[in-house]
Amino acid sequence: MDQTARYEEEEKEEASVQNAAALAPKLIYEVIRREGEEEMARPKRSLIWSGIAAGVMISLSVLGEAIFRTYLPDAPSSYLIENLGYSLGFLAVIMGRMQLFTENTITTVLPVMVERTWYTFGCMLRLWGIVMTANVIGAFAVAALFVFTPAIPAEIMVSVVDLSHHATGMGAEASFWRAIPAGIIVALIVWMLPQADSAKFFLILVFTWLIAAGDFTHIVAGSVEMAVLVWMGDITAATAIGGFFIPVLTGNIIGGTVIFTLMAWGQVRDELPDK
Repeated sequence: MDQTARYEEEEKEEASVQNAAALAPKLIYEVIRREGEEEMARPKRSLIWSGIAAGVMISLSVLGEAIFRTYLPDAPSSYLIENLGYSLGFLAVIMGRMQLFTENTITTVLPVMVERTWYTFGCMLRLWGIVMTANVIGAFAVAALFVFTPAIPAEIMVSVVDLSHHATGMGAEASFWRAIPAGIIVALIVWMLPQADSAKFFLILVFTWLIAAGDFTHIVAGSVEMAVLVWMGDITAATAIGGFFIPVLTGNIIGGTVIFTLMAWGQVRDELPDK
């Protein structure tokens, strides 16, 4: 083999190694940071409709879990199987690139960590406010469909109501603490997606199943369950907000931003160029 052929072969081998190698943490950080900047620059109307769509489609988590609960036999293992249904809404929302609030507890925070200005911080809060409001609107809209129309079979609706009472009946303190692991898990999913490639489906499936199986609380999926009970008159707006919504929202933010995002920032901060 002559020198030129040997050089070309070495280049091919090096390219193969680079393609097979996992992304370094600083590259993952950069991918998510740029995505966050793009999201914060999107028009308000786009964010609103994407957030509403996410609020509607996340109801598939409640519906999927309710269907499994309705038709699975009464056995100890049924609990683990029925929680696979919880992953359906997250698969639809994340793979459909819709705006889910808890994803933004890491995606839009990373640009703020790099460019620590009041303007960037304001852009992050603007997006958080728009997306969270839109998610809740979508959740209440689809919950109204469940409650006020025969769209959902009666036997499945019984399971939806049971799940809703369980999710919102933990009390404010328990809801807050159980929201922290959920916030961490969603942020972890976002962190792993850039290098998941063809495994994205199974990544989302497994880790969102863990949220349900661990009985953790998620603000958007939980908002569908909360809205079902509000529309039915089983809980008041004050109970829904003070006993569930605010504690879970706070816990998800602490888990996704204060804990996971700060850890992600800590492991790459010395490798990033000064801004």
